[in-house]
Amino acid sequence: VQLVESGGEMVQAGGSLRLSCAASGFIFEDYVIGWFRQAPGKEREGISSITSSDGFTKYADSVKGRFTISKDNAKNTVYLQMDRLTPEDTAVYYCSAIRRPLYRFFGSTFRAFKTGSWGQGIQVTVSS
Repeated sequence: VQLVESGGEMVQAGGSLRLSCAASGFIFEDYVIGWFRQAPGKEREGISSITSSDGFTKYADSVKGRFTISKDNAKNTVYLQMDRLTPEDTAVYYCSAIRRPLYRFFGSTFRAFKTGSWGQGIQVTVSS
């Protein structure tokens, strides 16, 4: 399983970014893909997930209404569209993948991804 994030950069508050997570080495439709972030001095936070087979999505309250997760099964890629960014969104962003049965076994929550595979992370910086 290999996950590669891209699209991170510095942006001004109020701006937008789109992150990509390119997946390889597994059957994309069998997995749930999640986006997480970790700000300096804070714990890693689950912010969104999508089930590759049916497109079911979840969002953390902190990003609901501003971030949109989507997928392109033909490209084995998951996207995170981030709008109305604030300095509080500054963090390293990671994508993670976990097989659907394992995700359900661990309660279908962001915590389930602890057992999954992870990308290397990418920096997003929002300036005020």
